[in-house]
Amino acid sequence: MVVIDELHPTMTLPLLTARDLAGCEHRLALDHLHSREAVAAADDPSVTRRKEAAAAHRATVAETLAGVHSDEPGMFVAVDAGPISERVAATLAACAAGAGWVFNAALPADRRAGRRGGSELLVRVGDGYVPVIVVNHRVSVPGGEGTIRTSPLFTWLPTDDPTRSMRSHRRDVLRLAHLTRLLEHAGLSTDTGLGGSIGLDADCIVVHDLTPAMPNYDETLARRHSIAAGALSTAPSRIGECRTCPWWVRCGPELVASRDVSLVINGNQARVARDAGLLTVDDLAEYTGPAPEDWSGGDIADAVVLARAWRRGVSLVRRVEVPTVARADVEVDVDMESYGEDGAYLWGTLLTDRTDPTRPVRYRPFATWDPLPTVDEGRSFAEFWAWLTAEREAAAAAGKTFAAYCYSQSAENRWLLGSASRFFGLPGVPTLDEVKAFIASPQWVDVYEAVGTNFICPQGKGLKKIAPVAGFGWRDPDAGGEASMEWYRVAVGVADGTPDAAQRDRILAYNEDDVWATKVLREWITDGAAEQIVHRDDL
Repeated sequence: MVVIDELHPTMTLPLLTARDLAGCEHRLALDHLHSREAVAAADDPSVTRRKEAAAAHRATVAETLAGVHSDEPGMFVAVDAGPISERVAATLAACAAGAGWVFNAALPADRRAGRRGGSELLVRVGDGYVPVIVVNHRVSVPGGEGTIRTSPLFTWLPTDDPTRSMRSHRRDVLRLAHLTRLLEHAGLSTDTGLGGSIGLDADCIVVHDLTPAMPNYDETLARRHSIAAGALSTAPSRIGECRTCPWWVRCGPELVASRDVSLVINGNQARVARDAGLLTVDDLAEYTGPAPEDWSGGDIADAVVLARAWRRGVSLVRRVEVPTVARADVEVDVDMESYGEDGAYLWGTLLTDRTDPTRPVRYRPFATWDPLPTVDEGRSFAEFWAWLTAEREAAAAAGKTFAAYCYSQSAENRWLLGSASRFFGLPGVPTLDEVKAFIASPQWVDVYEAVGTNFICPQGKGLKKIAPVAGFGWRDPDAGGEASMEWYRVAVGVADGTPDAAQRDRILAYNEDDVWATKVLREWITDGAAEQIVHRDDL
């Protein structure tokens, strides 16, 4: 590996930000060694939405902190937005004046070490400052597993907190280490070795001991400098980040042209496969040996099938002779719509009574159109739960079996449990134990899991990928989870305060299609897949 000390001594190091330390190394190389004019520079809509949500969260935290310290003149200083040189000067002036909390801080670039950056917050500790970042994700979860320290928002007082557990994010730790080095360069650091993060809940500061992370940070920075300077070569490989990367228009065709193995297996598996000499899809398709050392994330035999299916253009492969999924007399398909971390605003349902052909299959939504977060979310959830419970009880009373279906229960379960917890005590909201009992019962069926049990999926297991194989199509050509986020913003007037009823109707139609897609897919699994889908042994 090429490291900084091996670079030419007269070379000017690229100034890297904390963002440059994580994610795709090839993207870093392209960003620094090629002109972005060669590709579309606009952010993916999902990236734009996340940036806007993060900015709104930072503004809320700034307002909260300013209120907390409003009775202490000079204690809280918010640096104005503007040119970076002016922000650096204002940050240094605030620190020199002894401000206790400096928001929107920008630190002097360390040109010798090749790094730059700023921290949402600097908190004075003794004669120096510790970095505190504000992030739009959760940095702790309820429960006392492991050791965690937190500090209140009104002072820096790290204390053991038995009520929470750390939710660690490598990017956060790297960024705090990066800021610690910048504070050292500016002569503003402390000897505590600590940093902090304020997450989505914004009710405390989670305290990080950065001392163990510093060697890894220094090594990572050195490697990333070598890549950015062109001293260490990189090559494209398909990973999750590719979905929103502007360089995909360049990398994608390169990977297809070379028939790269990452086209059919994930990033870590692709690395292990390459180390074992399996460089292309064709190499993997012909492989008959045992799993390479360090192989993880699934059976190597499945990976071989994926490669063979890719070569033949097959979109789905049967694992079993006869695909199955649990069925019942009364079946309810469920699809939930949420907005980021703010809540679940819509529970869509589709009821089918297989024992009563005169009873119409009916879509029924339970929604709130008050902008999230809102207590009205609890009302709509309670109505959904009451309806679902009534249908379960009615089926039992009539001697009928019952099943409710979703596609990938991790999302639905998160908001079932979260809603029961957050809105406990509101009329009709179930207890946490009631929800846990339901999702643990055989009446709650995950069609996503059934797809994985019955099939190998070369194009992915998402509902938008699999349901079309069963013959289902969405009415809206732009239908998708990320698109619905944008529709929701317009529907409730997030941007301009003016709700748009047409976008509400669009979301409801999309949600209705999702529950119909789940119904069509699960019925097709039992009624048609065996005849229509090739078996793995026949590839």
